[in-house]
Parts: sequence; structure tokens; C-alpha cells
Amino acid sequence: MASPVGHASAEAAELTKVRALRQVPPSVRVRRALRRMSASIANVWLIAIVPLLWEAVARTSPTRYFPPLSEVMAEFKVMWLSSDWQRLFLSDLFYGTVVPSMSRLARGWGLAVVVGIVCGFIIGRSRLTARMFHPVIRFWMATPKVVLLPIAVQIFGIADSMNIFLIFFGTVWLILINTADGVAGVDAAWLRSARSMQLSRPTLYRRVLLPAASPQIFTGLRVSIGIGLILVIVSELYATTEGLGYQIAIFQSTFEYVRMWSAFLLIALIGILLNMAFTALERRAVRWQRRTGLGGL
Repeated sequence: MASPVGHASAEAAELTKVRALRQVPPSVRVRRALRRMSASIANVWLIAIVPLLWEAVARTSPTRYFPPLSEVMAEFKVMWLSSDWQRLFLSDLFYGTVVPSMSRLARGWGLAVVVGIVCGFIIGRSRLTARMFHPVIRFWMATPKVVLLPIAVQIFGIADSMNIFLIFFGTVWLILINTADGVAGVDAAWLRSARSMQLSRPTLYRRVLLPAASPQIFTGLRVSIGIGLILVIVSELYATTEGLGYQIAIFQSTFEYVRMWSAFLLIALIGILLNMAFTALERRAVRWQRRTGLGGL
């Protein structure tokens, strides 16, 4: 049974809050409401305008190569969705097309994460190693990874290993350099404190270096997964027999442009969902970090 004293204190706190709100001048309340409204508009204005522009341009200048968004959405529903809740309301075409692409992305990007973080720690902790491998890293960072597609096809043939290699090679350098920069930029005072406490090397890496470098590591991971999605589509456009890229190539060669645009829309949604999921994971993993500027995007 609740105490009368507890009830009284709760009522007093609520009364104090109401009085404080009443004491706020109307002009301040109006400014706060306008700020909240402007923040909401800033979040959704582009999402609202782009579909309207798409529909208007496609209707005023009709061409089979750029169909209206309404037609694309109708085709999207037919192609990729279903009414079967046991299949999560997704069609057979979705599972036969998207699952192979996401499997290649997961394997290629996952391998890049392991290699990039491990090598990044090694390079970030050794000035000599950093000097030795700096030209190689910068060279491959500046090289468009798509140019390796013909070479990868010659080496691996038309197989999953080719797609996985291209995704791995296209994303590992970004993860590696962000990890190395994060490790090399750890505050020297933290390292001196760790040495004074005589921490073992595994404990130093786990409790000091990894947490301190994690913001930059997560930045590299988040950017690289978007690049990996691009590379899986590009590699499937030219050298595979299944997947989203392969399906787009089929639609393009058979002049089914509405279906092709629906596949583009699906890729965009997958990219948005991946980014949202990774952003949520990043905020949870480095919730102690205070982001400023555009860091929260």
C-alpha cells in the first residue's frame, strides 16, 4: 500500500511542474513550438518533395525510360511483396533475388571487417609498419574497385567467390585506414596511465585502445557497408546468374523499365535499412560519445 507521504510528494512535484510551465512566457512557448515544427519539417521535406517531383516530371514528359512513381510503386507491390504472413509478406522473387545478394554482401563485408580491424590495429600501433604500408594503402584507396572486375572474373570465374572478393577488396581499405587512424590517435596520457597500471597487452587492447578507437572504426564500417552494397550490385550486373544486379540486367535487356525502377527502389530501401540498423548499433556501442555537428546523421 502506497504511503500518504509518497502521494503528497508526487502531487507536490506535479504541481510545481505545472506552475513552472504556466510561468513560461507565451512568446517563449511559441518559439519552442516553432523550433519543434521546423525540426520536423527539416526531417521530412525532402522525402515529401522528391516523390512529387518524380511523379510530375514523369507525367509532363512521358518516356518509357523514366516511368511515374505511382507505376513503379504498383509494380513494386506486385513483384516484391505478398499477402503470406508466414513469408513475412515478401514474394518468392524477393527471396530468390535479394537473399543471394545479401549473402554475398555479408560474406565479403564480414571478411573485410575482420581483416581491416586486425590489420588496422597492427598498423596503428607500429610507426614502422605504417610507413611500410602507407603507399600501398593509399594506392588502393585511390583506385576505383570496379576496374578490378574483369581481372576478378578471369581469376575466379563467374562464381560467388568473384563477387565476394570484389566486395572484400573494395571495402577492406576503408575499414583498415579508419581503424589505424583511430588507434594511432589514442590519447598518449591514456596509454601512459595504462602502462603505469601495468595492464597486460590483451587488456590494453580490450579496455583502452578498442573503446578509444571505436568511433572511427564504426565510421569506417558504416561507410564501407554502403560501398559494399554498391559493389555487390555492380558485380552481379556483369558476372552472376542470380541476385539483384542480375535481375536488373534482365529487366534492362528485356525493356521492362518499370520493373527495373522497382528494383532500384528496393535497393535504395535496403541501403536505408542497413544504414538505420548500423546507426542504431553504433549509438548503442559508443553511447558514451557526444556527437556534434553532422555526426549523428
